[in-house]
Amino acid sequence: MTFDYKKEYKEYYLPPQKPTIVDVPKMNFIAVYGKGNPNDKDGDYQHAIESLYTIAYTIKMSKKTNYHINGYFDYVVPPLEGFWWQDEEKNNYTNKENFQWISIIRLPDFVTEKDVNWAKKEAMHKKKKDFSNVQFLTYNEGICVQCLHVGSYDDEPTTIQMMEEHIMHLGYQSNITNHRFHHEIYLSDPRRVKPEKLKTIIRIPICKY
Repeated sequence: MTFDYKKEYKEYYLPPQKPTIVDVPKMNFIAVYGKGNPNDKDGDYQHAIESLYTIAYTIKMSKKTNYHINGYFDYVVPPLEGFWWQDEEKNNYTNKENFQWISIIRLPDFVTEKDVNWAKKEAMHKKKKDFSNVQFLTYNEGICVQCLHVGSYDDEPTTIQMMEEHIMHLGYQSNITNHRFHHEIYLSDPRRVKPEKLKTIIRIPICKY
């Protein structure tokens, strides 16, 4: 049976539409760093997503090649995720040109940096494209508040405000730093789902007052 992270780890991928506190363990990802408006049709963000999915599926389909990954088991490629911040304007969600981001896809624990490097070379050979922007990333997220947001990305500030009010009552505050980021997990494909029905997990790092 194919392993599905969304089903096996519901506490991280199927939260309710109300804020909850979660302790997120260390995970490995493939990542592409970039900046700019994610809605630009031919922008860096769109190219980053293409690169990530190419490498993610190259790793998944390694079972059909001569390359052997120790401990491999068949799995569903986890959803696209992203870390977001703005250096110039804090919480100005309307000025998307100032967004900086790290676009990521989770890796199974058995995948190593060596395996990612193999996948990049394999994809370069097959696609005749440069995938050197894809990096292996280990991230230890820790204590966070998270919530399922249903609706347009532009309506996220309302959900975020609800999350901030919830953690304040519990004695927490947001703890976004240079190493802890505003985190989103995309459960819907915006190319196929209407904005008002998009499902996005919003996760914010927190700490005690």
